[in-house]
Amino acid sequence: MCPVSLCGCVSYLNLHPFYLAPYSSSVLSKASDFLVGEPGFHWFGFIMCISATAARAFKSVLQGILLSSEGEKLNSKNLMLYMSPIAVIALLPVTIVMEQDVMSVTLSLARQHKYMWVLLLVNSVMAYSANLLNFLVTKHTSTLTLQVLGNAKGAVAVVISILLFRNPVTVMGIGGYSITVLGVVAYGETKRRFR
Repeated sequence: MCPVSLCGCVSYLNLHPFYLAPYSSSVLSKASDFLVGEPGFHWFGFIMCISATAARAFKSVLQGILLSSEGEKLNSKNLMLYMSPIAVIALLPVTIVMEQDVMSVTLSLARQHKYMWVLLLVNSVMAYSANLLNFLVTKHTSTLTLQVLGNAKGAVAVVISILLFRNPVTVMGIGGYSITVLGVVAYGETKRRFR
């Protein structure tokens, strides 16, 4: 099982912690036995992946509550307006500490490449659109659907990187991504049957 599919499993566990809690520790202990032999495996990266998945699940559940609450009356744009400054406050200090020369590198790249600011603007518009789409998907479907789509997006990104950049992939990695894709298909089929 590869780290991405394990993170996908953990995201489902985070969304349903009460009745799947006994299984989460078992999944993590068994998966760690397999993952240690994976090329490029590092415990810090594994822990960060699990933490990011838990944070993503928490954010998705929180935005689902805020978007569906009758008392709050938030729409997708207003929710993004309130959540974006919180994200900046949380991420800016970490960025400054972990990437101390980011401003000087950005300015030097801007001097070297005349389209740098246009590319940054396009990147910002795409990020805004992706976040707005996430909020709309959450409002009109569910947080679980958003998590499943996130896992599908990760699998598609890996396939594209393998095709474009010829990234190496192991049999275990192929197995993990196959499990991820099968989970996405099973979720879609189950949701279609119980409508």
